Amino acid sequence: MIRRTVIENCAIATVDADDTEYASGHVVVADQVIESVGAGRAPDGLENVVRRIDASGHLVTPGLVNTHHHFYQWITRGLATDHNLFDWLVALYPTWARIDEPMVYAAAQGSLAMMARGGVTTAMDHHYVFPKGTGDLSGAIIRAARETGVRFTLARGSMDRGESDGGLPPDFAVETLEGALAATEATVDEHHDASFGAMTQIAVAPCSPFSVSTQLLKQGAELARRKGVRLHTHGSETVEEEKFCHELFGMGPTDYFETTGWLGEDVWMAHCVHMNDSDIEAFARTGTGVAHCPSSNARLAAGIARVPDMLAAGVPVGLGVDGTASNESGELHTELRNALLINRLGAHREAALNARQALRLGTFGGARVLGRAGEIGSLEPGKLADLVLWRMDTLAHASIADPVTALVFGAAAPVTLSLVGGRPVVEEGRLLHVDEDAVARSTRSQAQRLARLASGG
Repeated sequence: MIRRTVIENCAIATVDADDTEYASGHVVVADQVIESVGAGRAPDGLENVVRRIDASGHLVTPGLVNTHHHFYQWITRGLATDHNLFDWLVALYPTWARIDEPMVYAAAQGSLAMMARGGVTTAMDHHYVFPKGTGDLSGAIIRAARETGVRFTLARGSMDRGESDGGLPPDFAVETLEGALAATEATVDEHHDASFGAMTQIAVAPCSPFSVSTQLLKQGAELARRKGVRLHTHGSETVEEEKFCHELFGMGPTDYFETTGWLGEDVWMAHCVHMNDSDIEAFARTGTGVAHCPSSNARLAAGIARVPDMLAAGVPVGLGVDGTASNESGELHTELRNALLINRLGAHREAALNARQALRLGTFGGARVLGRAGEIGSLEPGKLADLVLWRMDTLAHASIADPVTALVFGAAAPVTLSLVGGRPVVEEGRLLHVDEDAVARSTRSQAQRLARLASGG
């Protein structure tokens, strides 16, 4: 028997191909999918309505989609706050190399909780630090996502270029080529779900040009395509990376990625700050996606990504929190505002992005980057019922007439209800499936334990 939830009397931004909006409309959810969206009240005569919500004073949007993160960094927030990327990595790698399964599980809980309570319905984690003998780290992350109730992509990362091979991470923090490939394939085989409405998917994700070998990139791409999963890595984040690639490979990052099979519709890269016209054209020609992380790019002084030029060229672009050691808030809804404001500091100034483009980056753009645009990212009949009710009638937003402008330009809006596949995950700003206070205590305890280990205590 189909069970329906009816949401009425709310403003709606569907983020469909026509950017359809309703000043006062309805959404009908039938089990895990959207049955109808439209103006006015829901149709009369609907059967098996188990919940009817008067959403007056609210804006309904698709759930936010995070396209880049490092959950484990939740327990190393607030460190190396005045460093650029390379110096920050050198400072933190020795600490990160001491993580274990309880730490990673607690950090994943904290990262997921913060995102979910702020409107994220699809999360993503790029985990690439696997110290020997520290437990099932991938399984711990996936378990935390399942318990939180959000849709999830684990990008199983890897590093095999340590300091002795000219890389940045210490040698004891990297895997072997063979070990990384075998463990990645095992993770895909055990956890990837390719079906409609899947809650867990896996991507192949060697970390970055300066922490992995050319062979790991090439063989990782071959593995991903043999398994039918997506590919993810960091690219063109800093001027230092650009210099590193020219010195080591005789070419810039985008050209290097193309020689290793790392451009294509099944690939998305984080940051992409330092892209010239040729790089952007290559991404557009191949359909390679970008995870734009404005707060992290600012925190590490990486620069301003050319997002308006990417969008104009047709490059798929979504938003990412990035690891919370470089974005201590850990929230994606604040990235809507930051993406708009930071891009207006670039060459396009006030024409760089508007409120609706920012919302699209955080919803449909992210779904496209993760390869799930047919399932999520917009409010349309037949798509999964991943949606958020933002309360817009409080002091923070009530005097802003346009609700989308209020959401993007204004303070972080309260989440009254968040649905993932029609199932409530957040109500009245509180998580339903995990205890936030217990998570806070656990993350603090594990952060303190990691700090003691890193200091030799």
